[in-house]
Amino acid sequence: MDRRQFVSGAALGAVALATPSLLRAQSAPIKIGEINSYTSQPAFLKPYRQGWDLAQEQVNAAGGVLGRKIETLFRDDAGKPEDSVRLAGELINAEKVDLLSGGFLSNVGLAIADYALQNKRLYVASEPLSDAIVWAKGNRYTFRLRPSTYMQAAMLVEEAAKLPAKKWAIVAPNYEYGQSAAKWFKELLKKAKPDVDFVAEQFPALGRIDAGATVQALEAAKPDAIFNVTFAADLSNFVRQGNTRGLFEGRTVVSMLTGEPEYLDPLGAETPVGWIVTGYPHADIQTPDHVKFREAYKAKYNDYPRLGSVVGFDTMNAIAAGIAKAGTTENEKLVDALKGLKFTSAFGPVEFRASDHQATLGAYVGKTAVKDGKGVMVDWRYADGAKYLPSDAEVKTLRPAG
Repeated sequence: MDRRQFVSGAALGAVALATPSLLRAQSAPIKIGEINSYTSQPAFLKPYRQGWDLAQEQVNAAGGVLGRKIETLFRDDAGKPEDSVRLAGELINAEKVDLLSGGFLSNVGLAIADYALQNKRLYVASEPLSDAIVWAKGNRYTFRLRPSTYMQAAMLVEEAAKLPAKKWAIVAPNYEYGQSAAKWFKELLKKAKPDVDFVAEQFPALGRIDAGATVQALEAAKPDAIFNVTFAADLSNFVRQGNTRGLFEGRTVVSMLTGEPEYLDPLGAETPVGWIVTGYPHADIQTPDHVKFREAYKAKYNDYPRLGSVVGFDTMNAIAAGIAKAGTTENEKLVDALKGLKFTSAFGPVEFRASDHQATLGAYVGKTAVKDGKGVMVDWRYADGAKYLPSDAEVKTLRPAG
């Protein structure tokens, strides 16, 4: 064998050896590392996981993305920021996931966003509502799906400004989400009605509200109206003590998240009537995208969707749409693809704004009522998230890192 034959044969051998690994890489699943507070916030996150699984099943049944199946590695941070960072490191370095997603509590979401920045890895935040995630601490690698505290506060202020109430009280959990929601509600309502006054503020520890003492303190301030930001078990305790002690009699309550089935269902017939809320009237939304989602969800789980179901479903689909747009799972190209990405959610068309990486997903605004012994939303409207965001020019001052 002469030298040319030897080199040619060696080259062919190298190709033969490389081809199986190349084929394996092309057919290997796209791996998503999903971190969430599954054990600490099950009311929202069990439906979230079900919505995610439904979307992933649909994507994979249609052939996957780029000819590859999607596989999700779920991890539980137990509501602890330090655990979320540790898990992010394990998913990136040991499991070799292509991107990170998830987050429920705002302080946890901020911790993962900081990890994403430090390690230059894409993070699609599904649920954490703090504005800092996309503004004050916004970074190239972090995107957020749900309407933020600013957006939902702006939606509620639109209704609160119509009320004759001048003296307001606030109750909110004492961590990033509650503080952010209270800040924006005060600022935006003052802007809409300069003569309002905030006469009391209560910030109980998350998950440890002393509802009796909180209600007593609010009652002592004699407000005309109350802005409530509590949720989950804290909300149930607050409502029951407020009902028992007459706090809500003759007062309007404006309440963030309370119209979500996750939080209305436990209240049942105790649901206060007439609160102005953001939420999800799942049974009454008849838009084509929502009907298609709702029917598929019912068929798979024999249950109705909660808002968590929508958030999980939409996050999974947004990621799939971003990968398809990028044409690759290469990190920097994925990040670029998500800027300005348009995709279809259960609520209709949505876009990740290029200026701040905030999605334009909206929320439903309405009032609470009781029907057949269950809490429901009535008199609702869909508030398009795009209409409740600052302009790109304003974002430049809110997002110093650019």
